[in-house]
Amino acid sequence: MRYKVVLEYDGHNFSGWQRQKHSSNSIQQILESAIKNFLGEEITTHCGGRTDVGVHALGQVVHFDLQKGHKLYVVRNAINYHLRPLPICVLSVETTNDEFHARFSAKRRHYLYRIVNRYAPLTIDHNRAWQVCQKLDVNKMNKAAKYLIGKHDFSSFRAKDCQAKNPIKTVDNIEVLQDGYNINIAISARSFLHNQVRIITGTLVECGRGRLLPEEISNILRKCKRSAASTTAPPYGLYLVRIDY
Repeated sequence: MRYKVVLEYDGHNFSGWQRQKHSSNSIQQILESAIKNFLGEEITTHCGGRTDVGVHALGQVVHFDLQKGHKLYVVRNAINYHLRPLPICVLSVETTNDEFHARFSAKRRHYLYRIVNRYAPLTIDHNRAWQVCQKLDVNKMNKAAKYLIGKHDFSSFRAKDCQAKNPIKTVDNIEVLQDGYNINIAISARSFLHNQVRIITGTLVECGRGRLLPEEISNILRKCKRSAASTTAPPYGLYLVRIDY
């Protein structure tokens, strides 16, 4: 029986989603351990978006196979019981067919990057948003974002150790929204390169600071090298919001 679950987690104190050889602190390992404690089965989980160290999820999608069928509320509640007191929880569970794959069946992924644009230190949002003290011009950030929408070679916006064979990606939408001190960058695409959202965010922030003109984004794309773009935004402001299938 194949199960599809939606997870929420605070990624700050974990080593990212993916299982690590020299660490037992990944979301994947912890989830698989909770399932084993519940059922006694050794299983492998597959996720829709491999979040990095410190990145959060509001709607991570995972699938796994179990030998026997169980009531959905039992699966949800039992896994959550074995995840306590860690900041990871199963929001929902459903059964699906064997053709479904959390990663390869995904049609679009939606991320949110949270910025708090103020000088006073963060308290509630500490490790959950990026504090930028210098005032940001959201209009300039939105103008810059428009150059990134569509199909492009995003070589300038991927980590140097990115293992993707093809740097060409299609960004469906980027929107920069401000509500008082809070600035949210919403970005959607079928798939992303390693650190693509965080490098885009860091570059848009430089436009908001006035250190980079929005029109220069086109030149950064054309250069196709990581050094052309700006700094990589810290992981703790990034959230995987949902995945469409």
